[in-house]
Amino acid sequence: MMNNKLLNGFIAAPYTPMDDKGNINLEPIAPYAELLVNSGMCGAFICGTTGEGASLTTEERKLVAEEWVRCAGNKLKIIVHVGGVCQPECINLAIHASSIGAYAIAAIAPYFFKPVTPEDLISFLKPIASGAPDLPFYYYHMPSMTGVYLPVSDFLLKAGDLIPSFAGVKYTHSDMMDMQLCIDISKDRFEIFNGFDEMLICGLSLGTTSAVGSTYNYMPSIYIDMKKAFNNNDMERARELQQYSVKIIQILKNFGGALRAGKTIMEFIGINCGPCRSPINKMTNTEKVSLKKELTDAGFFKAIKHITM
Repeated sequence: MMNNKLLNGFIAAPYTPMDDKGNINLEPIAPYAELLVNSGMCGAFICGTTGEGASLTTEERKLVAEEWVRCAGNKLKIIVHVGGVCQPECINLAIHASSIGAYAIAAIAPYFFKPVTPEDLISFLKPIASGAPDLPFYYYHMPSMTGVYLPVSDFLLKAGDLIPSFAGVKYTHSDMMDMQLCIDISKDRFEIFNGFDEMLICGLSLGTTSAVGSTYNYMPSIYIDMKKAFNNNDMERARELQQYSVKIIQILKNFGGALRAGKTIMEFIGINCGPCRSPINKMTNTEKVSLKKELTDAGFFKAIKHITM
């Protein structure tokens, strides 16, 4: 029977480790999983945007998923992103995720030929979810990448009844009104994951209790403490922590964003995830030195010293 309990926690979106030639490198995943467990994460959302899932072959995605499930054991809930533009490939990945013992699966909207109605989106996602009927299924909403701006609240009203394993949404968008409608519709039935790290405080204020993020890989305490402060009605502290998160994310943007710069930060803290796959170009040594200096000046390494390996 499908396990559809609300997670109510923080889920890191891990980077997919690669070698200098751009081949996947499974070796760092074991210490990576241990790092996430020790930093208070309840799960890992693999092969999504941060995991460069769209740049991996189907076979590579399976190998990465197998290693994460193996290394996580019962310490991390592994949500495997199986989405893409080819429905049969997505179904294949969903079947595989179920066979290896993943906790759940997720799929983004197709981003080449795009659905134009909630019904179109459901017709694409339902067979994917059916590939792993025993696993909770999450819709990954990120219109800035897919170009699919359908209101998730409209989708939710139908998806819950039409997709038996539907468990919720990874909401990576800035439409707070739509997100609020989603949370209201979901109640205790579905989970709405906050997806923008720099807007966690907004999600918390609307009622979300779970979040998925890339910067959770290396500065989890910022967000864990923010949620604690929020729950304790210490809004000044919560805002202070969110502002610090924004400060660090702005530095990342100066170096190509949370994916390109984030992989380099993982190297700084002892988990060498290598470079990104083309078309994202490698960080130069000069850039790495500059990034480290800006992070040091911002107090980053002192803020995360408890997780540095």
